[in-house]
Amino acid sequence: MDALSALLTGPRAQGAFLLRSVFDPPWSVRIADLAPLTLITVVRGDGWVVPDDGPPVPLGTGDLAVVRGPDPYTLADLPDRAPQLVVHPGQVSTTPDGAGMCETLDLGVRAWGPGGGTVLLSGTYQLRGEVSGRLLRALPPVLRLAADEWSSPLPALLEAEIGRDEPGQEAVLDRLLDLLLISALRSHFARDAERAPAWYRAHADPVVGRALSLMHTDPARGWTVRDLAAGTGVSRAALARRFTELVGEPPMAYLTGWRLAQAADLLADPALTLDAVARRVGYGSGFALSAAFKRVRGVSPQQFRTGSVPTGVPTA
Repeated sequence: MDALSALLTGPRAQGAFLLRSVFDPPWSVRIADLAPLTLITVVRGDGWVVPDDGPPVPLGTGDLAVVRGPDPYTLADLPDRAPQLVVHPGQVSTTPDGAGMCETLDLGVRAWGPGGGTVLLSGTYQLRGEVSGRLLRALPPVLRLAADEWSSPLPALLEAEIGRDEPGQEAVLDRLLDLLLISALRSHFARDAERAPAWYRAHADPVVGRALSLMHTDPARGWTVRDLAAGTGVSRAALARRFTELVGEPPMAYLTGWRLAQAADLLADPALTLDAVARRVGYGSGFALSAAFKRVRGVSPQQFRTGSVPTGVPTA
């Protein structure tokens, strides 16, 4: 696996919240769901994303916004419109004074709203562990891709799939959301490569990129800095110095984070025991993996596997 592909395989939605929302002006919804990341694409009409701390961001038909949580923000037809609805954790919607609105605005399968002039599709990652901390830290509070800046068939496919109620549909939507996020990130970093995060640019470095590729291709191998240096043709000191400079952490720290990210993905498969997951990512036993997982991520593999990740728990 090349380094760039590996860095962008982090998103793993698990029962993501997908919704088609429809509004007529005036409209304003405050999003206070504490979710780590939400994607919003405009099918028809226009609006604004208004962070609590930061300038309002306009959205038009065909635009895509990636909004980084957990800080609240507002979606509205005008940037100064007072919120009429509030979305809370668990995607519970109320009026600003707390009256329930979920049933009132329900329009059927994954459809919601009091209008039809403006149509938004949104996909929300609900657990912090579903998107790596490395990706989240690389994003601005609101990332906007204008319709004329990128091209992807994924929004249209998501629109076609979001209202279906068929067996396995949740898994289909999860994977579509992951693909849409990866596509958006790739376009975002490519259009402004000089301002892309160091770990993203590092894949092009002949030394660090090779070291990343070695770790990503075979995370179960008992890598040492000596091994990686030999594989890249430089000294241990030179590799450690350049790797830390470009990636932002030493090689072994990065390897631990990568192994645990892979373990998190594998934990989604109930057929794999903890020992089996441990062997695949370079740990000698389930006990060793569990200790490392809890030390870095703040929860046990079992808690992560069942989705009981407390809000505020840090993720790699």
